[in-house]
Amino acid sequence: MDTAEHGWNRTLREQWEFHWNHHVRRRFEGLTDDEYFWSPVPDAWSVRPRGSSTAPVQAGSGDFTIDFAFPEPDPAPFTTIAWRLGHVIVGVLAARNAAHFGAPAASYETWEYAGSAAAALDQLEAQVGVWTAGVRGLDEAALRAPVGAKEPYPEAPMADLVLHIHRELIHHLSEVCLLRDLYLHTEPTASGANR
Repeated sequence: MDTAEHGWNRTLREQWEFHWNHHVRRRFEGLTDDEYFWSPVPDAWSVRPRGSSTAPVQAGSGDFTIDFAFPEPDPAPFTTIAWRLGHVIVGVLAARNAAHFGAPAASYETWEYAGSAAAALDQLEAQVGVWTAGVRGLDEAALRAPVGAKEPYPEAPMADLVLHIHRELIHHLSEVCLLRDLYLHTEPTASGANR
């Protein structure tokens, strides 16, 4: 915690940065492709080689696509680490980085999804970096300003969006950590996995 710098910007950033720097980032070290694509249940949504999915919607512009359906089934399908990272990278971060911090346009349909754990973690690091730098640059007036038409609640202040994105990051990336734990404790080949 940086006690020399005060204000809401610091408070909002530290909510996420502490979790990222002291919990999540180190838990992703050694993520294997087997873990990345692993599904503990049948018919889970994932990231798959183009043309190999049976999901109603297969989004993405590269060699890999992400599974979706509109409307989402009830109950929603279980999702793999690959899917959860794809969602965080694109829907939580890249689209917001584009809308608010000058990053290139991003959507589920146009994204080139990672075909390996290492590539996904590189994408995640890059998008976290853009988001963190963008939030760092918000002064009090910018935090109070409405987010605008690019968001579902255009009159909400930017501080609300920052809190929402941080909740999403903490929530979904903690799920990834839990899936890694489940993989380690259920897959016989995982006994030497790096934690």
